[in-house]
Amino acid sequence: MAKNILICDDAAFMRMMIKDILSKNGYNVVGEAENGAKAVEKYSETKPDLVLMDITMPEMDGIQALKKIKESDPAANVVMCSAMGQQAMVIESIQSGAKDFIVKPFQADRVLEAVKKAVG
Repeated sequence: MAKNILICDDAAFMRMMIKDILSKNGYNVVGEAENGAKAVEKYSETKPDLVLMDITMPEMDGIQALKKIKESDPAANVVMCSAMGQQAMVIESIQSGAKDFIVKPFQADRVLEAVKKAVG
């Protein structure tokens, strides 16, 4: 059965790119969010198997959204994405419960590797 994935990124182009990679590889994209607040909302609506979450977003950043999602569902699978390979953010993401971290620009095989690692 295809895994359901929620994509959260403030850049429509990035969401489209990720959606394309996932769809071509048998994953089901159940929703998209353009900021952290929407991501938390969509998570509770769609209950996806995995969330791909950008760190830098308006309204609520990805790390805050990750913490809120983990509060409501400790079993949530979240993989963080960011253009900035900042150590502190990577560490904070992992400490907050993220399963993995992908650096932009994305390479399709790295995205798929992170998704497989998180949800099999």
